[in-house]
Amino acid sequence: MELSFCVVNTEQRALLRYCLDAIARELATVDFETEVLVLDNASEDGSAEAARRHPVTTEVIALQERRGKALNDSELLRRARGRFCLLLNEDSELEPGATVALHAALANDEKAGAAGAMLVRPDGIQQPSAWRFPSVWTAFLTALWLHRRRVVQSRGDRIRRVDWSQSAALLVRRSAAEAINYFDPAFFVYSDEVDFCRRLADAGWHTLYVPDARAVHHEQLVTGSVPTRRIVEFSRNRDLYMRKHHSAASALLVRLLTAWTYGVRALAALVLPKHDAKRYFKHVTATLFPRRGEGLAEAAEEFNRSRRPVA
Repeated sequence: MELSFCVVNTEQRALLRYCLDAIARELATVDFETEVLVLDNASEDGSAEAARRHPVTTEVIALQERRGKALNDSELLRRARGRFCLLLNEDSELEPGATVALHAALANDEKAGAAGAMLVRPDGIQQPSAWRFPSVWTAFLTALWLHRRRVVQSRGDRIRRVDWSQSAALLVRRSAAEAINYFDPAFFVYSDEVDFCRRLADAGWHTLYVPDARAVHHEQLVTGSVPTRRIVEFSRNRDLYMRKHHSAASALLVRLLTAWTYGVRALAALVLPKHDAKRYFKHVTATLFPRRGEGLAEAAEEFNRSRRPVA
C-alpha cells in the first residue's frame, strides 16, 4: 500500500461528503495503491453512515465517545497500511492534483517526514498554512507586525522547507511518525501538528511546503464567528507547546507579547468595519490566562457524559 487517506470528522456530514468526493476525484489521477480511512468522532448527524455509503471509503472507525484530534490522528496513522498517510480534516477539500504533488515531494526527499499543502479559502484566497516554530522571537516579530514576512513560511511557488505545516492537509511518512511515537495526546487540538513537526525536526526529519498541492479549507479559527471554547483551547495548547519545548519564562513572555498583539487588534477593530473586537478581546483574556475557562476538551467530556448510561 502506497498511500492512505486519513480523515477525522466531528459532526460535519456535509463537509465530510465534499472531502470524500474530492478524494474520489484524486484517485482517478494516481497510479499507486490507496485506501481511505474515516474516523468519526462520535457524531450524531449520520456522518459515520454517510462515510460507509460513500464508494471511496475503505474503512470507517466510528467512536462512541469524543476524543482529541492528536489522539485520533495517531490512531489513523497506526491503522493505516500506506507508506505515506495524507491527514485531512473533514473541512479540507483537495483540489485536483494535490495528492500527486504531495506524494512526489515526499517520495523524492528521503529526509522529509511531512509535506503540507497550500490552504485556500472557499473564495480562493490563500490562507497561511506553514510557519516558523513558536518562540519568543516569533512572538516579538508578530507584535511588530512583521509576521507575514518573517514568521509565515507558506509563500512562493516552489517546494521549500518549513518549520511546521498545518495538519488540515498534511502528508506524513508513516515510518517517521512511528519513530517519534505519533502525535502527543496531551494536545487535544491546536498546536498538535506544531509539536509533531518539532519532534520530527528533533529526530532529524524536516517538513516541506508544497504550493502545487492546494486544498480548500472551509473553516478557520481566524475567520467568522469563533466560539469562546475554541479560543480557550487554542490558547492553552499554544502555551503547552511553549512550556514543553522552551522554558516557563519563555512561555510567559510569549503570552504577554501575544496578548499585546491581540489587544492592539481589538482596539483597531473598534473603529474598523467588518472586524470583531469582541473576538480579539477573548483572545487577549485566553492568552493571558490559558489555564482558565473551558475549552474543547471540556466540551467533549460534557458530550461524553451526556451519552453515558445513568447508573
